[in-house]
Amino acid sequence: MTRLRRLLLSSQALFVLGIALLGALLFVAILPSNKYLFLPDRAHPVAPLVTVAGGHDPTDGGGIYFVDVETRKATILETLIPSLNKGADLYSPAAINPQHVSPITLRAQDLSDMRRSHDIAAAVALRALGEKVTSTPTGVRVTDVDPSAPAGKVLYPGDAIVAVDGTQTLTLESLAKTMSTKKPGSVVALSVQTSRGTELVHVKTIAHHGQALIGIAVEQNATIVLPRKVTIDSGDIGGPSAGLAFALDIVEELGHDIDHGHKIAATGEIFLGGGVGPIGGIKQKTIGARRAGVDVFLVPAGENATEARRYAGSLKIIPVKSFQQALRDLATLYG
Repeated sequence: MTRLRRLLLSSQALFVLGIALLGALLFVAILPSNKYLFLPDRAHPVAPLVTVAGGHDPTDGGGIYFVDVETRKATILETLIPSLNKGADLYSPAAINPQHVSPITLRAQDLSDMRRSHDIAAAVALRALGEKVTSTPTGVRVTDVDPSAPAGKVLYPGDAIVAVDGTQTLTLESLAKTMSTKKPGSVVALSVQTSRGTELVHVKTIAHHGQALIGIAVEQNATIVLPRKVTIDSGDIGGPSAGLAFALDIVEELGHDIDHGHKIAATGEIFLGGGVGPIGGIKQKTIGARRAGVDVFLVPAGENATEARRYAGSLKIIPVKSFQQALRDLATLYG
């Protein structure tokens, strides 16, 4: 074999190897893994999404902004090199969906949570302005379930408990009172409204400081009647975390200058009583608020606020526990 022929064969082998390596790189760069990425998304102005009868969009250059998180399947390459996406976090399927419900069910629940946040935000905002809002309790809604507790096998976020052992429990108070009479380790029969209708499920209670619990987080479910029409178009964005931002914008659109020409980002689930609850993805949401160039970022007090400060840079973080506190803090800051 001549030297020239050896060189040609060597070149061909290197070319084939290069093509194979390129193919492998493309494969891992495109093929999705079974893990999920949480990615920052630039904060968005709320006003274009909200229409309030008798209100108008602010024109002072400020405004209320909401933040969300882009969630998608990570490619194999992204699981190997997470730093490819600045500000991203990688999660296993179990962390995203601990009860292993179908993706369709999970997506439907996210959209339902967003729709509920529209109604609750409007109710809280209008009540804060002294308008009459009617809310009729319809049960106690499950917002989270401990997958390791007995309830993790039979209850899911979005279910509404309406009775315990035949005793009606349409309010948080009535549920707490009824559960206080149960002994830890006993089995309770729950009447639960689900997407399939009303079902009877049995759950063994667990002991916590001498009390009988079933391992769930709950909030009040109610039928809300507003004194004026409020429409919020959030598109295909799911989850309840924009509730605080929606409520602030409704007040702003009804002529109450709470931003004083500043850009205010806000995140937090809002409850019918006006409380503000924790949310997920606070790291990505803080980065998204910074990218939008907002002046301050209102976040739920506690762990969310602590985490937000780690990624805030020069962005001012305001921890809040309630809607009324958010209004007071903004009035103090800019009033």
